[in-house]
Formats: sequence, C-alpha cells, structure tokens
Amino acid sequence: MKSYLKWAAVTLAAAQLATAQTYTSCNPTKKTCPSDKGLDKWEYSVDFTESGSLDAWNITAKPVTQTSLGAKFEIAEEGEAPTIASEWYIFFGHVDVKLRAANGTGIISTYILESGDLDEIDWEQVSTYDQEIQTDYFGKGNTTGWDRATTVNVTNPETEFHTYSIDWTEERIEWLIDGELVRTLKYEDANGGKDFPQTPSLLKIGIWAGGDSSNSEGTIEWAGGETDFDDVPFVMYVESVKVINYNPAQYYKYSDKTGDYSSIKMLNSSSSSSLSNTSSSSSSSSSSGSSSSSSSSSSSASASASSYATSGGSVIYSSALVVSMVAFAVGIFQF
Repeated sequence: MKSYLKWAAVTLAAAQLATAQTYTSCNPTKKTCPSDKGLDKWEYSVDFTESGSLDAWNITAKPVTQTSLGAKFEIAEEGEAPTIASEWYIFFGHVDVKLRAANGTGIISTYILESGDLDEIDWEQVSTYDQEIQTDYFGKGNTTGWDRATTVNVTNPETEFHTYSIDWTEERIEWLIDGELVRTLKYEDANGGKDFPQTPSLLKIGIWAGGDSSNSEGTIEWAGGETDFDDVPFVMYVESVKVINYNPAQYYKYSDKTGDYSSIKMLNSSSSSSLSNTSSSSSSSSSSGSSSSSSSSSSSASASASSYATSGGSVIYSSALVVSMVAFAVGIFQF
C-alpha cells in the first residue's frame, strides 16, 4: 500500500510539473513589461456555432475550425495541439466554457486562465478517465508540492456538452460544472496567498496529447498511457464562451514586481486605478478606470455571476495547455 501511495504521489507531482505553465514572453515580476490589453467591458460572449465567431480569437496552434457544433479542435496527426487564446486579459471574473471533450487514450481537453507572471487556473479532462475532470492552479510558476490538483466526477464529458466555470475573486476561486460548485480555493489556503492566482490573465482553450510517446514518463502515466495515433481524429468541440470581467479596463499595468493583485493598475484613456486605492464600484464603464476595487465589489459581482450560471447561462472549462519541452519545440503557446 505504501509503495502504491508513493507511486501515486510521484505520478501526480510529475503531472503537475507537466501541465504547469513554463513559458512567458515577459514576466512582470522579473522585469518591466508592456501593459496587458484588457477586456474593457463588463461582459463578453461568443457562440462558436455562428460563422465568423473565431475571427476575434488568436488561433495559436492549428487546426481549429468553426462548425455547426461549435469550434472544432482536431488532432489528426502526431504533434498537433490545436489551441486558441483570447486577445484580452481579465482581472478577476467569471468564465463559462461549454464544451464536449475529446476522446482517445492520453488526450487532454483543457482550458486555462494564464498570466504573464505564471499564475494559472485550470480545467483538464483526461480522456483516459472518461467520467472525471481535473481542477488545478499555480501561483508565480511554483510547481513544488503535489496537492493542488483535484479530480471531480462528471457524466459523459466526451459525448455530452457541459459548462465548466471558474469564478475568480481576490478572496477565492470556485470551479463549477453546469452551475454546481465542485471546488473552492481560498486565498489563504494557497501557501498563505503566495501561490494564489491574482494577476490579469488570458483565456486559452485547446487539446493536446499527454500520451505522446515523446513526452516524459510521468506525463504519459498521468495521461493514462500512450496515445495511439492510428485512432485519429481526436476532436473537442467548444460551443460557447461567456466572460464577466470584474475589473474592466483598456490595459492592466504591474506597478511593481511583487505580482500582488493590489499592485495592478487599471488604465483607461482618461484615468487609472488599482484595487488597493479605488472606491468600491460595480460599474461596467470602461472609461472610468475604476470598475471595482475591493473584495465587496468582486463578491457582489461574483454573486451575480453565480446567479447567471445556475439559471442556465453557462460554458465549459478545460485547463493547462502548456505541456512539455517537446510541445514548446513545435511552437505551442509561444505568443
């Protein structure tokens, strides 16, 4: 029994190392970086069953196409990892992604929120385990320990559409499936807040082969075995995405190198603000530069978002899209 537990711990640790974000074009905790382009409105939604719906997204790894079922992410041969990314960042918010995960041994359907200083919030569906999905998070790229990930049950994720949600405030993160809460992470429970994701983040969605034979042994074990590419295609469909940005702004700027949420300034054409010094507001105006500033404003916004989710407006999340050095060698997530 002890040897099994040791193997399980090692495997899970290897999996987290494999799926954590390991690349950023500019880390604001290391040097001065350009401001992040923000989602400058309170709410954004897209229906990928509609023609032209992918035009406003960055397709960072092909092929991703628009179909009547939604955005189609297809692995047709070894080495492919189709991925899209938003053109904007959000600074705390609610995200719904409605999707049907891919099938195939070792195939990972994911969506993540990912920041420039290596904060990350994940949903990951490992196809080998077809009645489960995983949640995970990372703060400032810290991959030590192995207790961040959790596994939750979900019914037929590869044949049915589900809405996977993240509700993210400066106090806590909630993961929900079809409006039902399945996990809560409090700020203080993430290494006293040091590992709590708290900086402006992109939304990325995609699939990749964790079971690719070129991946590390730990990654392949976590993915449930080697992927047989004779079984292609492996396809994930994303029907829709809905985002509520709790702090709309044209740009987000790190005012220092701490990576703390209180140091983030929200920049607009006429003014700027930060969560540490602005008054509480629930306004969705992008020109004010002070959309929200305190836990009370984010909490009230979160309550509104939760009400929306439970009333049927929803979407699905998948997670960690940054995989291994092999993946980086073919240029995945290099943007």
